[in-house]
Amino acid sequence: MAERVRIVEVGPRDGLQNEAIAVSVETRIAFIEKLIAAGLTSIEAGSFVSPKWAPQMADTASVLKAVARHSGVSFPVLVPNAKGLDAALEAGAREIAIFAAASETFSQKNINCSIADSFDRFAPVVERALSAGIRVRGYVSCVLGCPYEGRVPLEKVVDVSARLLALGCYEISLGDTIGVGAPYAARTMLKAVSERVPLFQLAVHFHDTYGQAVANIYACLEEGVRVVDSSAGGLGGCPYAKGASGNVATEDVIYLLDGLGFETGVDRRAVIDASRFIFAALGRTDKPLRPA
Repeated sequence: MAERVRIVEVGPRDGLQNEAIAVSVETRIAFIEKLIAAGLTSIEAGSFVSPKWAPQMADTASVLKAVARHSGVSFPVLVPNAKGLDAALEAGAREIAIFAAASETFSQKNINCSIADSFDRFAPVVERALSAGIRVRGYVSCVLGCPYEGRVPLEKVVDVSARLLALGCYEISLGDTIGVGAPYAARTMLKAVSERVPLFQLAVHFHDTYGQAVANIYACLEEGVRVVDSSAGGLGGCPYAKGASGNVATEDVIYLLDGLGFETGVDRRAVIDASRFIFAALGRTDKPLRPA
């Protein structure tokens, strides 16, 4: 029996929040429905942040309520603070995500506080969520480089990851936020973090700025990681890093995994159909999509 790799689809949140225009709630729901039909079982549904900061994520509550009827699918939503958690709980969220950074400067630019302060902010949020039976996923930004500081010391990545685990996150996603990593660095980083966080609780999240994302994923698969974040059509990017391109495309990840003999349960052609749908809604013709 083939070994399984779980794909966490981040297009409806991490992808769409970085697009120049906002699509309607109905379009976001239809996009998620297509991703579900493709066989994806972990799909970021949106973000409970202020519309001032992420207008593309406005009315995530309506999106979540519309798709939550699907059994066997998890819909993590980004929750930055206690207010966001209140909104997520009211909308019926069963899984939330919190974001920390391995770079001090990026933390200040991204969430307006230091790394230490971010954990002070997250601690009561995670405690309340866990008490309510809500699963919490943690993300670490800038694990292979920062747009402001350059190389990020490996010990900072390890420390932040371990602190997220200690808070109660069931899984830690290691994010190459600006896509500067290459396979050797990705492998080295994963090895270091896995000494403090069990490998089965780690995921990888690569951006494709230099076309290295698939190679980085392959290197991490060789080390034993079995959860990969990706975005249909490669939607996304980083607003804090000039020239940083989108997330690795889900269809490319599936192509890799199929070729390596892993089981995903996801239909690549159906993902491409979902990608074409959302690109049409965004009016994007700048990036050719993969052939079905």
